[in-house]
Amino acid sequence: MTAYALPLPPVPALTIAGDAARFPVRRIFCVGRNYAEHAREMGADDREPPFFFTKPGDALVTGDADIAYPPATADLHHEAELVVALGRGGADIPTAAALDHVWGYAAGNDLTRRDLQAAAKAARRPWDMAKGFDASAVCGALQPAARIGHPARGRIVCHVDGVLRQEGDLRDMIWSVPEIVSHLSRLVALAPGDLIYTGTPAGVGAIARGQTCSVEIEGVGRVSTRVL
Repeated sequence: MTAYALPLPPVPALTIAGDAARFPVRRIFCVGRNYAEHAREMGADDREPPFFFTKPGDALVTGDADIAYPPATADLHHEAELVVALGRGGADIPTAAALDHVWGYAAGNDLTRRDLQAAAKAARRPWDMAKGFDASAVCGALQPAARIGHPARGRIVCHVDGVLRQEGDLRDMIWSVPEIVSHLSRLVALAPGDLIYTGTPAGVGAIARGQTCSVEIEGVGRVSTRVL
């Protein structure tokens, strides 16, 4: 048996709707600017090739848990997203076979320290501290694809204190889920337990202390987060 100098860290995991088992999370990948209107509001072209950034697995927030307002920012933003959970890994996955690697889906919120991101962009520096901070990867209960299929359309909305902030449809994604999985697998070898946040519709905005942000995706689920 291998001995470790420190106790092994806990494995981040998602709840599974209707199941006592949990889904272990390995890595979290996120797609930038994958809805045309959001790409335009962020000053980008509609159909640029997909690009990715990451969040650490232990940035995961599950079960409608409250979070503390993060440090080093005065501009915390919500980004409602469809989350894809992989049950099979691989490299150079063909687009036509990509959905065979998907285990399930969830509603997620890619929290962003927008002021840090803007400063990083202006200085041409990485976004890591704007995107990959503690408790930045909100994710609802996972729905198995075997139960709900592979949603290619469906309303996605974000409310803050009951006020509609974001509204779109999954069919408006510039790059589809199979295209995203295939493209990412040509950059890194994917593995079971990897999550992919697939981008957000237009309307991203700030969340203040004391506010509650909820994301809901038709046919997939809902997740709610109160910021303390």
